[in-house]
Amino acid sequence: MAKVLPEPSRTFGEYLLIPNLTTRDCIVANVDLKTPLVRFKKGEEPALSLNIPMVSAIMQSVTDDKMAIALAKNGGCGFIYGSQSIEDQAEMVRRVKKYKAGFVVSDSNLTPENTLKDVLALLAKTGHSTMAVTEDGTSHGKLLGIVTSRDYRISRDSEDKKVKDFMTKFDDLVVGHKDMTLKEANDLIWEKKLNSLPIIDDEQKLVNMVFRKDYASDKEYASALLDEEKRYVVGAGINSRDYAQRVPALVEAGVDVVCIDSSEGFSEWQYDTIKWIRDNYGDSVRVGAGNVVDREGFRYLAEAGADFIKIGIGGGSICITREAKGIGRGQASAVMEVAQARDEYFEETGIYVPICSDGGIVHDYHITLALAMGADFVMLGRYFARFDESPSAKVKTSKGYMKEYWGEGSNRARNWARYDLGGKKELSFEEGVDSYVPYAGRLDDGVAITLHKIKSTMCNCGSKNLKHFYENARLTLVSAVSIKEGSAHDVVLKDEFNQ
Repeated sequence: MAKVLPEPSRTFGEYLLIPNLTTRDCIVANVDLKTPLVRFKKGEEPALSLNIPMVSAIMQSVTDDKMAIALAKNGGCGFIYGSQSIEDQAEMVRRVKKYKAGFVVSDSNLTPENTLKDVLALLAKTGHSTMAVTEDGTSHGKLLGIVTSRDYRISRDSEDKKVKDFMTKFDDLVVGHKDMTLKEANDLIWEKKLNSLPIIDDEQKLVNMVFRKDYASDKEYASALLDEEKRYVVGAGINSRDYAQRVPALVEAGVDVVCIDSSEGFSEWQYDTIKWIRDNYGDSVRVGAGNVVDREGFRYLAEAGADFIKIGIGGGSICITREAKGIGRGQASAVMEVAQARDEYFEETGIYVPICSDGGIVHDYHITLALAMGADFVMLGRYFARFDESPSAKVKTSKGYMKEYWGEGSNRARNWARYDLGGKKELSFEEGVDSYVPYAGRLDDGVAITLHKIKSTMCNCGSKNLKHFYENARLTLVSAVSIKEGSAHDVVLKDEFNQ
């Protein structure tokens, strides 16, 4: 008969932390969130570490090159989605590695034949009023002009008026050359009193844009995650089908770490993928695997040679795997069991394999709970999808501004490879939904608040680093009544009273 586990499947929302003694030096400013990203031997340092315990999900609606750059600036790592062509994914990786702080790839581009109607539509989509006019309408085409809000008046100009008739033409622009430094670009902006400076190459092709408003943020981020050449660290998703073609292209583009993207990773397909990477690249290519929810799954992938292992099946906000297939486990239960298996494996072999909690995060404090339960870092989808830097569209709804967010198992994504069990190449049924999440502004601001909460809670628990936190944290189960007690209760909130 089937084996039934005696303990119920528990979620993060069923736990709270019990405070430990907070010493005088245990303050937010002294908390270090550095954590290993890839496996390492006892007594050695990991080849890759994160400066904050956060990575972004391998999803179309979450992580492109723009998100990867923004997260690396803050000390985390973005994993660029793999449900696209090999060439397009490799190019995104290449853009991250070539990115220079302050030099932005233009994401609002037009051709001279576009109309004012197109300008307004692009403004609504991106929120950016400065638009490059290139010969082919791409971000790296031959620059012919610039359109800003000063070039047209909605009340006077017809929507069918062509861009070439009101743009600021190239001959009237101040431009910079691709070889100039950021300091030189900013000096030119201030000298000429510009809001933006197009950067071009010898063939007049647009390379980047530099904006006056970004001057303050162009300063080096103290926690930025950089490689040995001072480039931003970036990850990428792969699958167990085309890895022999995809991995070489990503490596050539400069990827730092790859991760097999699958809803369920306890499989021979993942073993074969890892083995191929080891046979062809040794340890020079770092590869994460998963997802698993128990010690058996962890052990299988650790022995296969995975550099880190993701935990979680069906706990994502847009994931309906449990509903569709009846498979999965509460995220808290999964993390605690796999953390114990990781510790046992380290004790036996002297090899530490980091684990990543993927899914089940509703509130910021759930991240802290995941870390207390043993996760080395967390992978977040919905959390990062809310920010300006995610690739999805911002839309205005009756409930305010939202960002589009869809699962990789939805019909919109049609990422059959993530749910592949060796069958035909198509998505047989949905394991994800198409949705909205409330718009949350800039990533820098949101991540700063979340990190402050994590550090503050760690101080309440007497910990200044994640290892001490995991080893000394005390957790308690909570009842339904105590959950209600923990929120505002038995009062009338002013916002509700005034409605």
